[in-house]
Amino acid sequence: MLQRLRHAEIMRRIRLSGATSVSDLASQLGVSPSTIRRDLEVLDRDGTLRRVRGGALLLDGGLLGSGVSVDADADRPFAEVAEVDEQDKEAVAVRAAELVRDGDVVLLDIGTTTMRLARRLRGRRVTVVTSSLAVLDVLRADPEVELLLLGGAVRRPYHSLVGVLTEAALSQVVADRVFLGASGVRPDGQLVDTTLAEVPLKRAMIAAAGQVVLLVDRHKFPGTGALRVCGPDDIDVIVTNQGADEATLRNCAAAGAEVLLT
Repeated sequence: MLQRLRHAEIMRRIRLSGATSVSDLASQLGVSPSTIRRDLEVLDRDGTLRRVRGGALLLDGGLLGSGVSVDADADRPFAEVAEVDEQDKEAVAVRAAELVRDGDVVLLDIGTTTMRLARRLRGRRVTVVTSSLAVLDVLRADPEVELLLLGGAVRRPYHSLVGVLTEAALSQVVADRVFLGASGVRPDGQLVDTTLAEVPLKRAMIAAAGQVVLLVDRHKFPGTGALRVCGPDDIDVIVTNQGADEATLRNCAAAGAEVLLT
């Protein structure tokens, strides 16, 4: 992983939790602890975070410290996010595609994993409804897929549509299933997110679908975020990777979710 992408991912994880350790970051990013230590020293010199013994802390920063993003332009570019944990995301997308049947109407949430799922739906006789411009780019030329794009305000850094127009359009949708993304899943199974504009859309997608399928790679178990999307009892199926936190997955399964591991 390039240094700039690694730095961006380190900051994402610290924004979610407020603090992190060298050992956790090394494991999550697949690099050596010495590499992480050098990264943290650079970010500390830049004034981006505060280096402490064994890890780093987020600097005081209001909403930033709470993990809530209200300014879409402050988000990381979509292309950077897409390059993080690529193999895990691809494995989740491959397994999720197996849940789709010909003739289905599926809602695809925004995100880099749902974009990968869209690639797996090319050539399939399905209807895809989405607020993701990335999904639009993947499927726009496919004659087999019927593609319905929800309207709304363009959130440029993350290639998505948001706002009241998007929510209003979702109220007219009846889907067989929604493939949902999230910032993380808390240890008690609560689904959380960090972006204010996306939470009402995720809730509207849940309401519009007969089945709710959560697509999250193993690094988001457990995860943190200041904004609650839904409880574990609202999720029907979870698709994630081997290595996801077992206690969190058990709590989700206890609430009724089927857990599919790749």
